[in-house]
Amino acid sequence: MSTARKNSRQRNAILDCVKNHEDHPTADIIYQEVREQFPHISLGTVYRNLSLLTSLGSIRKISCNNHADRFDWHLNPHAHFICNKCGSVSNFPSKIQLLYKEDSGKNFRGVITDQTILFYGLCEDCYDPEGQAATAAMEGEEAGAGAAIL
Repeated sequence: MSTARKNSRQRNAILDCVKNHEDHPTADIIYQEVREQFPHISLGTVYRNLSLLTSLGSIRKISCNNHADRFDWHLNPHAHFICNKCGSVSNFPSKIQLLYKEDSGKNFRGVITDQTILFYGLCEDCYDPEGQAATAAMEGEEAGAGAAIL
């Protein structure tokens, strides 16, 4: 039996906040911005609504290893780049996303409903071509990120 969810102004404000960002905001960023409109909203309410919006398929959560989770409202297939140093998340233009899904389904008897492709390394702001880049990238690799400098 499904439970109908009452639409709420706070939930709408949280969704609008995510949609106003191209930089994949964290729950803390969303909380700070939504508090301007709803001063008494709690961080817990923001987290609960982000979880609900994710489960409803309105937004997507991007888990970032040693950094805070980020949220994305673009639900079309696309890859993400996560910086090992600052934790920034950006959309990564790649055709591999579509090819991967088509190819993966050929030898699989189940149904693929979703996929996530993440690239790790150092963003343009953190990349230091004079040597520190390799150290920061390796830190991400040790955390299981499979780092690569792109």
